[in-house]
Amino acid sequence: MGTGKRGLLAAAVTVVCAVTVLGAPGTAFADPSPTPSPSASSTTPPLPSTASNKDLEAVRTKLEALYHDAAVATDAYNAAEEAAKKQSAEIVELAKKIVAGQEKLDDLKDRAGAAARAQYRTGGLPDEAQLMLTDDPSEFLDGAGRVLQGQRATKGLIGELTRTQQDLEQYSKDASTQWQKLEAGRKTKAAAQKKIEKQISAAEQLESQLEKKEKERLEQLEAQVALEAQTAWLGTGVLDEINSAASVQGKKAVQFATAQIGKPYVWGAEGPDSFDCSGLTSEAWKSAGQAIPRTSQEQWKQLPHIAVEDMRPGDLIIYFDDASHVALYVGDGAIVHAPRPGRTVTLAGAGTMPILGVVRPDA
Repeated sequence: MGTGKRGLLAAAVTVVCAVTVLGAPGTAFADPSPTPSPSASSTTPPLPSTASNKDLEAVRTKLEALYHDAAVATDAYNAAEEAAKKQSAEIVELAKKIVAGQEKLDDLKDRAGAAARAQYRTGGLPDEAQLMLTDDPSEFLDGAGRVLQGQRATKGLIGELTRTQQDLEQYSKDASTQWQKLEAGRKTKAAAQKKIEKQISAAEQLESQLEKKEKERLEQLEAQVALEAQTAWLGTGVLDEINSAASVQGKKAVQFATAQIGKPYVWGAEGPDSFDCSGLTSEAWKSAGQAIPRTSQEQWKQLPHIAVEDMRPGDLIIYFDDASHVALYVGDGAIVHAPRPGRTVTLAGAGTMPILGVVRPDA
């Protein structure tokens, strides 16, 4: 973006965050809570009939913990899903090799059988013995060459039969190993799905206890916490250091991600009608011609790390100590991301969540 537009998007994001807060003057808000623990309980005690600000802050903290747990489980589910796709593809390839190997083995056995039948028709004498019985020198010389060729062919046939049988045995072992991995992955995915559904259900149950006005106050509280976090992040002067222009691929990734704004978050989804956080970022970069890992944790592990002050539009910001959330940086202190169940793909301040680090898919 040009220097004349510096801070424009950042200001817009700040205004968006502040709108609901300003709509309720005089309301007291608690300070932002620490990063939710992945081991947070899913127990949801009933709220009092009239929730106080303290009650709502407890609800907000609880919801953060529940949705954080769901995000961690979603990453596990997505990882198991990706592994299952890879293992299934490997099993298919091994099956093709086994079929081809069996056909080759059958052909080699047929050739070996033909050689045995030919020997039987000559009285069962080896070629060497038949050669020794001839009195014709020229026939002897011609026969000697044929004997050598036959010996080589026989050894080659036996060797090929042995190698083919060994290959088939190895293919079968490999296929069995992949099936075992596939079954283990299926159990992992099922466990992750159960946890996701449990955490989301608990969060929905907790939110369902709120009256309409209490939900509105909760939204104001969430916006206030996000605004305070973004303001504190901007207050570090970080944007003064961030001035890198997007790469060609980065621009394409940003264009794709921002075009998804308004589409719902659905765990495990990677488009085209809904996304989870890493589904959005992986598809955005796929549209730019760059394949990246499917999960936020693997994106953090495998992609090159970039200093926050060096990031540019298109880079991915990884959040929380366990890398359980990811967003795509669009410039001027803003991100586009799929937040959580019940929300849609949206713009937000890059500093509204604890930043673990930044990665660059096209470094």
